[in-house]
Amino acid sequence: MLQEVSELIGLQVYTREGLFLGNVNNIIIDVDRQRIDGLFITGTNPVLVEGSRSVSVPYRWVKAVGDVILLRFFPRRVTVRKEEVASDLIE
Repeated sequence: MLQEVSELIGLQVYTREGLFLGNVNNIIIDVDRQRIDGLFITGTNPVLVEGSRSVSVPYRWVKAVGDVILLRFFPRRVTVRKEEVASDLIE
């Protein structure tokens, strides 16, 4: 059982189908409501996330937390909008 929210950092995240999504890099917290709003995932699986970009996963999608995090939902594939690609090229 987790003792501190910081123990989530570094955990591997898997979809309900058992596909590796990535690792928790940071936690998004709603301070006013005193709850976790989401997980920032890095090192993502290119099969699930185009370009292996980092993604934010709403915490309501989390099914279980233990040695790993299991999601109850994740889209089949996350793609990058053309506008985002164009802005990345400009910077």
